[in-house]
Amino acid sequence: MTDEPEVLIAVEDGLGLITLNRPKAINALNHPMALAITDALRAWADDAAVRAVVVTGAGERGLCAGGDIVAIHADAKGGTAGADSPTGVFWRDEYILNALIGRYPKPYVVFMDGIVMGGGVGLSGHGSHRIVTERSRIGMPEVGIGFVPDVGGTYLLSRAPGELGTHVALTTARMSAGDAIAAGFADHYVPSDALPALLDGLRTTDVDAAIAAVAEQAPASDLLAQQSWIDACYSADTVEEIAARLQTADSPEATKARDDLLAKSPVALKVTLRSLRAARELPSLEAVLDQEYRVSIAALGSHDLVEGIRAQVIDKDRNPRWEPATLAEVTDAQVAAYFAELGDKELGATTQEAQR
Repeated sequence: MTDEPEVLIAVEDGLGLITLNRPKAINALNHPMALAITDALRAWADDAAVRAVVVTGAGERGLCAGGDIVAIHADAKGGTAGADSPTGVFWRDEYILNALIGRYPKPYVVFMDGIVMGGGVGLSGHGSHRIVTERSRIGMPEVGIGFVPDVGGTYLLSRAPGELGTHVALTTARMSAGDAIAAGFADHYVPSDALPALLDGLRTTDVDAAIAAVAEQAPASDLLAQQSWIDACYSADTVEEIAARLQTADSPEATKARDDLLAKSPVALKVTLRSLRAARELPSLEAVLDQEYRVSIAALGSHDLVEGIRAQVIDKDRNPRWEPATLAEVTDAQVAAYFAELGDKELGATTQEAQR
């Protein structure tokens, strides 16, 4: 046991330093951590002593593996959890933090070294200076646990070139450093052994100069190299048609993608595709977060989220029993229910932004 805080916050040499400090859990984000980060960012926004914010993760495994899904499972398995439940309140504060990062008035530099999944994307992908390394593995794995990409993930995914984001979302594909830059999830490639030099540089010079001193050309993106068949397959209007196109595409990667897709929650796949198509037309990160909150709260009361976490994390049998079990059994009404407005329980990120 340790009394060390789960997130370390300090101001040094003009930098606001935030270190996620749960290395044994790959720095998985929980509610107190999200609140602490929000408080620090709000305090630093108008603090002349802070020129830039730098976000890192403790340990060698990654910046952040996502949210604490074991706690989410405990909350959701009763079947009655909603916006006022511990998870619903956590997500509300987390999404408000994501919006704050997206409009932050100072440079927000984040080291996306190692694993960056789910909630980790929310802490990094909306920042102004996003650094990846040869160890970076970035993804949105939600449909594999019966959930839907959130934390502004559908904003980023829907704005990736062509249909790359749709492929990543529906298959839970992991992006390398080159992939993440190509898809718009990151900006600069810095070898991991140069990160200490980057941090030193940030202490003594402006952000862009410090990054330029150590950044290298990003590795080629395998994802971008496959864009032709990805665009051809994932531009379809339904998940069923996407699967059919993947089946007939002349590419072993497409065949694997189809197998990966069909292993995921059918209802989560359909809700995710609708979420991505809608997010592409929404005008701002805040508007997308408002939509994601409705979808997330609906998912919190669903069978598939509980079952997906059980199969992947609790029992680890990797054999989820989805309901409905097939894409054909998922009705339009079931999908539409995920997007129902929440009345006075709405996130209201768009309204908060309008009031600033």
